[in-house]
Amino acid sequence: MFETLKPAPPDAILGLSEAFVADPHPAKINLAVGVYKDESGQTPVLKCVKEAERRLLETETTKTYLGIDGLADYRRAAGELLFADAVAADRVAMVQTPGGTGGVRVVADFVAAQLPAPTVWVSNPTWENHINIFSAAGLETQTYRYLDGSKTRLDFQAMLDDLSSKPRPGDVILLHACCHNPTGVDLSTEQWGQLAGLLAERRLLPMVDFAYQGFGQGLEEDAAGLRRLLAECNELLVAGSFSKNFGLYSERVGTAAVVTADAATAVAAVSQLKRTVRANYSNPPRHGAAIVATVLADAELTALWHQELSAMRLRIAEMRRGLVAGLAAAGAERDFSFLLDQTGMFSYTGLTPMQCDQLRSQQSIYIVGSGRINVAGVTPANLDRLCEAIVSVLE
Repeated sequence: MFETLKPAPPDAILGLSEAFVADPHPAKINLAVGVYKDESGQTPVLKCVKEAERRLLETETTKTYLGIDGLADYRRAAGELLFADAVAADRVAMVQTPGGTGGVRVVADFVAAQLPAPTVWVSNPTWENHINIFSAAGLETQTYRYLDGSKTRLDFQAMLDDLSSKPRPGDVILLHACCHNPTGVDLSTEQWGQLAGLLAERRLLPMVDFAYQGFGQGLEEDAAGLRRLLAECNELLVAGSFSKNFGLYSERVGTAAVVTADAATAVAAVSQLKRTVRANYSNPPRHGAAIVATVLADAELTALWHQELSAMRLRIAEMRRGLVAGLAAAGAERDFSFLLDQTGMFSYTGLTPMQCDQLRSQQSIYIVGSGRINVAGVTPANLDRLCEAIVSVLE
């Protein structure tokens, strides 16, 4: 039956990580995979998470299934972080999902089932898996312009021009709430306001991928774009994640939410989300969601989480500054100060696919071919070598 089966091409990011593991070079550097790393190059377990797990171990009495929509305390806490008081809670239909990726897939399936053949518009570029997920759900995708010719800064006017003319009413517009993946290039609050007015006027449905809350400017600051949309758009979609800001990568803790115009529609929406979940994975895992709910229900643990999240954010910003200074010190004639305007773990460096290939084959430095790097993978120990290697491949 499987005689014609052929190997699938390796994932653009995870495939690089597999090659990195197999590389024997003693000073190899992995800037491809999107996980936070501390200054020693490790992905730590947060102290607040450890304490929450200790409490759960002592008090947990069952491993029975969660409901289809997940842990109620978790959903409530996640909703407060995302929306605050920007929308009435009874207008939000939310389910717990296996990570932010699961959230995107649940929303995609919901859209495919409930809307009349919409096109999903994604930024060029966007996270590669977005297109995979929407295609798997049977949705057509198109792109709108996002970066200028340098591939390092936002071209907001081009973005507005495309969204003003190309999508049809009822189409879905995918937006990154903050820390745009893969570029690190974000909209300002004022630009979010302009965009919100345009989407409302043209009857386009925003879908917000919110995977990095707290990694940009702060928990509240990073939610400004989402809440600005809510001021103009009475319906939108959200996929959220706690992988990064809680360091819960392997626990797969996410959300899928539909904001509706009224409470009655939200009741219908959550029933349809649950139907989608049931057909996908039946119900979500408990442990990661219980960790988040435990931390956010306790003032002391919440304060500790805020401190640890701030420390992660500040370390990434410090490495951005280190990269800019290090590249200049290594003799780079190109101005890399644009890195300071980008936020979150990722940055577009302006490196070409050929230069990225040279770094991998000659220096054992692993960077996605688009030139995207995970800034959190830069450490004080590898900074100098990285900067010298990059300068060596610059034209």
